[in-house]
Amino acid sequence: MRSLHRIRNHMRAFGQAKRHRTDLVRQLGRRPLLAGATVGVESALLLSNKVDPKLKELAELKAAGMVSCEFCLDIGSALAVSSGVTEQQMRDLPRYQTSSAYSEVEKLVIAYAEAMTMTPAVGDDLADLRRRLGEHLTETQIVELAMTVAWENQRARLNQSLGVRPTGMSDGAACALPERVS
Repeated sequence: MRSLHRIRNHMRAFGQAKRHRTDLVRQLGRRPLLAGATVGVESALLLSNKVDPKLKELAELKAAGMVSCEFCLDIGSALAVSSGVTEQQMRDLPRYQTSSAYSEVEKLVIAYAEAMTMTPAVGDDLADLRRRLGEHLTETQIVELAMTVAWENQRARLNQSLGVRPTGMSDGAACALPERVS
């Protein structure tokens, strides 16, 4: 049931695209084998539902914000709302540690996404976060979360490097913003 809900939310978000609809498809269409692989990973992540979609959306938004991928923030914000992420949570992502908008597990998930997105991704920090996440999530859920964040990093960096622009999926609604990462 969760998969159907997520698929419906993705279709709704893409249906809200107002401009630059073909940027990504046009670019990936130049390499059909890579486009197919991308669709495969995207589908696998969409159908993987051991982790609460709200946690995955928060993690993806944090990574997208750190990479400053406006397309990812546009679609991610639209999807996050449908997963229960509040406007306050989107606004507070850059200062999640001190925000009262997040639960303990949400803060850990965001910290994990942040540590994975930092360059370099420091092993000791990640090991401690994995241990702390293990108090709330199963090993299977941690694998799914790690893959979600790793893929968002790939997706955001690919979109940035190819010049994929935001499409307006979250126009008129709350939207997470790019972050300055030092």
